[in-house]
Amino acid sequence: MKVRYEFGILGPLNVTRDGVSVTIRAERQRCLLAALLINADQTVSMDALVSRLWGQNPPDGARNALQNYVLRLRRVLGPNVVVTDRHGYVLHVTRDGLDARRFDSLVQEGESLSSAGDHEQAAVVLGEALGLWRGEALADLPTERFQDVVAALHEKRLAAQESWIDAVIRCGRPSDALPELRRLTERHPLRERFWAQQMLAFFQCGRQAEALECYRQVTSLLADELGIDPGEELQRLHRRILAADPQIAAVHPRTARDLGNLPSETTSFIGREKELAETWRLLRLSRLVTLTGVGGVGKTRLALRAARQLSASFPEGVWLADLAALTDATLLARAVAEALEIRDQSVRSAVESLADHVRDRRLLLVLDNCEHLVDAVTPLMQHLLRVAPGLRVLATSRERLAVPGEHVLVVSGLDLHDDLDEGACEAVRLLSDRAQACAAPVRDSGSATELCRRLDGIPLAIELAAVRLTSLTAAEILDRLDDRFRLLSAPRTPAENRYRQTLRGVMDLSYGLCTPAERLLWTRMSVFAGSFDLKAAEAVCAGDGINGADLLDLITGLIHKSVLAVDGEIRLRTGGTARYRLLETIRQYGLDRLRAGDNDVQYRGRHCDHYQTLAKSAAADWCSPREVQWLDRLRTELPNLRAALGFCLTRPERAHNGAQIAADLTRTRSWFFSSTLGEARHWLESLSANLTPEICETTIVATVMKAFIATLQGDQAASRTFLDHCRSADPSRAQSPAVAYVEGVHTLLAHGDPACIDQLVRARDGFRAAGHTGDAHMATMFWAIAAAFLGNQSIAVSACEAYVADANASGAEWACTWAQWCTGLTELLHGDPSGALLPLCDALVRQCRIDDRWGPAWAMETLAWAAGALERHHHAAQLLGAAHRQRQVTGAALTGLLPLHVQHTRAKDRAREHLEAEAYAEAWQIGADAEDGVTLALGIADEVFRQRTPTTTPPRDRGPTA
Repeated sequence: MKVRYEFGILGPLNVTRDGVSVTIRAERQRCLLAALLINADQTVSMDALVSRLWGQNPPDGARNALQNYVLRLRRVLGPNVVVTDRHGYVLHVTRDGLDARRFDSLVQEGESLSSAGDHEQAAVVLGEALGLWRGEALADLPTERFQDVVAALHEKRLAAQESWIDAVIRCGRPSDALPELRRLTERHPLRERFWAQQMLAFFQCGRQAEALECYRQVTSLLADELGIDPGEELQRLHRRILAADPQIAAVHPRTARDLGNLPSETTSFIGREKELAETWRLLRLSRLVTLTGVGGVGKTRLALRAARQLSASFPEGVWLADLAALTDATLLARAVAEALEIRDQSVRSAVESLADHVRDRRLLLVLDNCEHLVDAVTPLMQHLLRVAPGLRVLATSRERLAVPGEHVLVVSGLDLHDDLDEGACEAVRLLSDRAQACAAPVRDSGSATELCRRLDGIPLAIELAAVRLTSLTAAEILDRLDDRFRLLSAPRTPAENRYRQTLRGVMDLSYGLCTPAERLLWTRMSVFAGSFDLKAAEAVCAGDGINGADLLDLITGLIHKSVLAVDGEIRLRTGGTARYRLLETIRQYGLDRLRAGDNDVQYRGRHCDHYQTLAKSAAADWCSPREVQWLDRLRTELPNLRAALGFCLTRPERAHNGAQIAADLTRTRSWFFSSTLGEARHWLESLSANLTPEICETTIVATVMKAFIATLQGDQAASRTFLDHCRSADPSRAQSPAVAYVEGVHTLLAHGDPACIDQLVRARDGFRAAGHTGDAHMATMFWAIAAAFLGNQSIAVSACEAYVADANASGAEWACTWAQWCTGLTELLHGDPSGALLPLCDALVRQCRIDDRWGPAWAMETLAWAAGALERHHHAAQLLGAAHRQRQVTGAALTGLLPLHVQHTRAKDRAREHLEAEAYAEAWQIGADAEDGVTLALGIADEVFRQRTPTTTPPRDRGPTA
């Protein structure tokens, strides 16, 4: 099946693959993709790309770096998206695969319609085009690199806005254009065309004085800013308004907007441009579109806004049938007929009367709040769509209708990412708007953003929070969100509408629509944090009223009822394994229900047991061909592992379970892989404090792991304390392999004492005898590192070869990256420094490929040492700066890692000896400022390797370094 890519440049750079967002983190990779997209389907030369990425003064090795970016982009997007030809690179996109192309096509269509006199349809099409914009074009990329492109796209957008406003005014709706015109004249005060349109719209609304005031304002602005008078168009329009020229008076054509029963909007409509555009697109493709989503997410408001803007396409009007208050499914057809104002006194059934009415009409029916009547709505819609070819239906429901031909659009919470064009994100804009309406303006943007995030961007929850801002600050509301269902209520609301006005009421309605088994599953799944898979749901939730064989069907039912969501981004990252997620508000509701039944401890315990088993399995399978899969899996499961650890911290009898989880995660190097060593210490220290004396094994393991982590962080005072605890906890086990191992690592990194070599050999042999393969491998790795730093050439080469053989035999990719690093380190300290470059670069590339966040800092650091040894001190300084930036991610203190610190100081001192202080500082800062330090390091290494002086003397033994 062919993969479908969609690219967006009308806003921050955006990529989706089969509808799932694809993340491209490195800025220069995003710049490369943007440079190819603005020339989609055309070959772009390497020189043009280098110029686009680095400007007129590219660094040395820019072309090599560009090739590396292309390779990395292909790893993310797939091998066939960016194609090489003899003149450069080309990125092929489908006809609708780039939003800028769709925008141009729709604008052209809209202007053609307007030229033909169909202003209503022109307004719809141009509105759809403008809905494709998500902010300033390429807003997340450096402005100076794409200034020409952004300016051209911006001008196209403004021209389309002018065309849309013209169409809206010409079809007799000047009041609809005024809110947009106010915004545009504020943002573009010197663009006379917008002022002319605003004057005309005010005049056609009967607001002549405001039209003349507009002229006064623009005249003053032009004089003050440019020293000119208004142009001829503005002056002529001003004279015609003064004369009340009837030829520019409002037109009142009878259109479909005069038919129908859509209610007027009473509050402002915020955001949703993308969803509106998608709704319009789907209604062009399908005769039934269903907006689904959790209660309170804004399905009704979106449907009404979309229907109102599409009204010109339906000569017989747009009609709303609100089914919220209907409880008797047998009255469904009559309720819809009443909404359509059908007066039929015959003996025909309501279904026959309804079908006869819509048979030859072209109209849009908005069927709102269908979720409690799905079984009745489905056959009725199926029948009406079959007999009435001109009928379109836009439905809202928490559960899809399952009618053949139905297109479903899942409505999520409001956007939570800041829009550089509009300012704050949609969710915060809604909060601010509603708070101002309550005379309670938002003053703390940080707390407001976090509040909206905690409320999942759900408009109902945000509007209720805005009411609370009259008596609490946003920060105070955040502190009370654990009781969100009591906090976000409207107790003065009339009883019959209460379910609409309280968050709990909305959740109660969704809960009531579920079957008893689905309700049980909902509450039990609330113990999960983040996403989870089917196996986890089976382990935690099955039994006691839920048959395991029925679980998948129950999950599907909750997805269809908009309670549970499939986490598409994680599914893409984990190779197709389906994962599920509850919105935080839905999860909190489920937890409240679970606690009310006194079942929360039981199911949180089952959740903890499942993730303890998972961590144990990962530790047992560590250092195998499945190593990277385990690391990815554990990173994905980190929210659930944290939840399990947090539960153990609150239950003293579970402290040993939590300590085992934290220790097993340390064994698998999960904390290193995710660069969260500080968190590892937090859990180990907090949980071990609750361990009882009789749990000696767990106490020893936890203390060893604390000492190990503190040592690698460079916190030698803490590591010494933890080592003393290891020895005193159980003197009979003071020489166990685990204690010998951490003693060896501490002796190596804290003291630089060659005695660590023998300690680590003993630890390795002890682990092997006990069958602990993963632990034995780590002891072998540190033995090789110790031998390289502190041993002679014979010992270092022998240990390195043994470790490389061990890593290669394991098939473990993470281990192999460190084997390459050890090879480079050994060659640097005991052989030819130029021979260290290739294995170090290979380690760095492979570490990035598996998204290791710990290893690259040390690979880049060691490359700096190699550059210094090869007398390339300017490059060494850059690499030291880049390594410093990367090391901030790890949280490790280099001064506490003695052998590494000795080599670091040697490379730094050499560079300072050979460079002026200013030159060294400038080079170091270039590295430290590099957003993509890995590519910088690889480019430098490539250049150093190509310009190296071959060694003519035998490799020399550099001896111990500390």
